[in-house]
Amino acid sequence: MKMRPEMTGEALTRLKRARGQLNAVIEMMENGEDCREALTQLAAVSKAIDRAGFKIIASGMRHCSAARDRGEQPEMTEAELEKLFLALA
Repeated sequence: MKMRPEMTGEALTRLKRARGQLNAVIEMMENGEDCREALTQLAAVSKAIDRAGFKIIASGMRHCSAARDRGEQPEMTEAELEKLFLALA
C-alpha cells in the first residue's frame, strides 16, 4: 500500500520530532554528557518511532476498511496488516 499524505501526516510529524531527539542524543554522546539524560531521550525517541508506526498501521486499517465498505478490493489484507502490526509490538 502506498503511503499518502492524508494517511501519514501525524506519523510524519512524530518521526520528525523523533529525528530531532535522536540528533540531540547523538550530540550528548559525542560531547560526553550524562548517560542518564541521554538514555531518557533515547527512550523518548524509541517511543515516538513506535507510535508513528502504529499510526501508520491504524491509518492503513482505516483505508482498507473504507475500500471494503465501498465494495473495492483493499490494497492489503487483514492478515498482512496484522503481520505488520505484530512486527511493531
